[in-house]
Amino acid sequence: MCFLLYLDCSTGGCPLNVTLQPSDLGGLNRTFIWNIVTSKNSGLILGFSTPWLRQIHPSSLCSDLVSFNISTYVRDSSYNIGTFCSNGTITRIKVQERGVIALSLPWNANIKGLGISITNRSSIRRLSIVESVFHQQSLVSLLSANYPGPFPPNEQMTWKFIFPESYAASVQFLNYTLPTCVKKEENVLYYLPKSTLLKLADKQPANILSSFNLSLQNCEVDKLMSGHPGLSLNFSVTIQKSEQNKIYPLDLLNEKGLIVRIRKRSFGRQFTPVCVICKGSTDCNSDLVLEGGKYYRISFLCDNLSSLVVTAEKVIECWNLTACNIRNMSLAIPQSFIGFPVQLESYTWKLIAPEYISTEIVSKSTYLQQHVSDKPCNATDVGFTYDILSSTNKSEFKLGTFCPNGSIEKIQIRDNVTIILNVPRNGDLKKLPTHDLHVSFVSFIKEECMFTVSPKTEDTVYLQTPQWDYGLPDYVSVSWSISLPKKRSGRLKFGKDKMDISCEMGRAYVNIREQQDDGPGIVRREDQQLPSVLDMYSAFWVNISNCKPWTGTRKLKLQVSITFNQISPGEILLINIS
Repeated sequence: MCFLLYLDCSTGGCPLNVTLQPSDLGGLNRTFIWNIVTSKNSGLILGFSTPWLRQIHPSSLCSDLVSFNISTYVRDSSYNIGTFCSNGTITRIKVQERGVIALSLPWNANIKGLGISITNRSSIRRLSIVESVFHQQSLVSLLSANYPGPFPPNEQMTWKFIFPESYAASVQFLNYTLPTCVKKEENVLYYLPKSTLLKLADKQPANILSSFNLSLQNCEVDKLMSGHPGLSLNFSVTIQKSEQNKIYPLDLLNEKGLIVRIRKRSFGRQFTPVCVICKGSTDCNSDLVLEGGKYYRISFLCDNLSSLVVTAEKVIECWNLTACNIRNMSLAIPQSFIGFPVQLESYTWKLIAPEYISTEIVSKSTYLQQHVSDKPCNATDVGFTYDILSSTNKSEFKLGTFCPNGSIEKIQIRDNVTIILNVPRNGDLKKLPTHDLHVSFVSFIKEECMFTVSPKTEDTVYLQTPQWDYGLPDYVSVSWSISLPKKRSGRLKFGKDKMDISCEMGRAYVNIREQQDDGPGIVRREDQQLPSVLDMYSAFWVNISNCKPWTGTRKLKLQVSITFNQISPGEILLINIS
């Protein structure tokens, strides 16, 4: 059912400053239309009761199915200012000469709070002015008149944003189309309060510290370009609590090849407030990328900095061993990250070299522990963990997850290497100085990776084959060089009695050999039993080489433990590997 009310505000018969409400006709879907006109030289102010309005796309629906559609006329042509729902920030909409308000209500709608007021004022000299008032941090999306159709030519539309002094605003253009102009140009004009004229393709202002106006101006459009989309704009405005007086330095001057990203933390579907990060006074974004070699002054428009994280990636390249001369290079983390207010989530080093150059990773002071089920890394206690990956142009596999305070002194890797330092949520960044990795580019090695295990105080060392979740890649060979502490023997034990795979091509081997003996050692194929327990009395090698297993069958996964026992003074050291 439709109800039409015509109001002539040009002759004095207009209910000014009176709240107009729809009739309470329960049980019926109905639409109330107020057609309000005034003189050409006057504007109309359409006011809305709390909880005010928010704009939606014209193809969308309000959750309660209660919607306002507001339009005006330009030279006898109707233009839709927008479609609106309740619970927003839009308090008033000003139009020139004529306004039409259509309020659509479902049969069970509650009409309380749906009042409209009319005020007759002087000319606004533009299509419309939309006023938004903010009392708390918010993110609003707005559309140009007639969206997604073309904005009327030679017209201007203004949005006025009002918010408290302790807040700041940023503007982001989400989508726009441009007209084909024959005279003048389309643009956006800001009153901040100083006037700033920008193109739609420009980076829009952020870190706006006081209430401001934004105007969209169209040009004189080429009418012969009938297939052109014309001018349209969809943009968002974020109002945040301001930390304008807090500047945080980020010194990346000596970090060649480093890329730092400050972004919103992933919370799945959980809603989190928008945070805006600024480098300088107006260069702001919700996702900021910084390059090494520069010094930055960072500020935030954000109520809760815990919703942000920092990730960093540094590329280290060597194309000639003599020229690059990278030996025992410390993988240092810039000191600026320690006192930075945003959590460092990960720091990645990519070590890149040609095929004939390999990489060596050394933990000088703390050594590394491999994360295994029998002895997992506790990231909260140690402050961080490492993921280490080996890669070529065709494939990549994960050697494992590691943490400080273990027995792995050195890792040599044949191909390119990625090292990812991961910091747990709310981790203590003061523990980062214990991070102690050094890298070298070295001559080519044949095996995919070799671990040097040099136990210090551990009673038992636990090791497992790389890429544990998916199994050791086809044809990959990995070795461990294991030394023994003084006056101790090592008891070697496998996690299962067979390799438990079936090879389609090649054979899989386990090879155990004491380093001081040139004998054959112990060799086991994938179809043979592994030794149950071996007592070792000097440094030894463990090598595991994979075949190509049948598709759909188990992948090669082996765990090894070495328990170190005190040698009694009267014990005879008889080395017998057979």
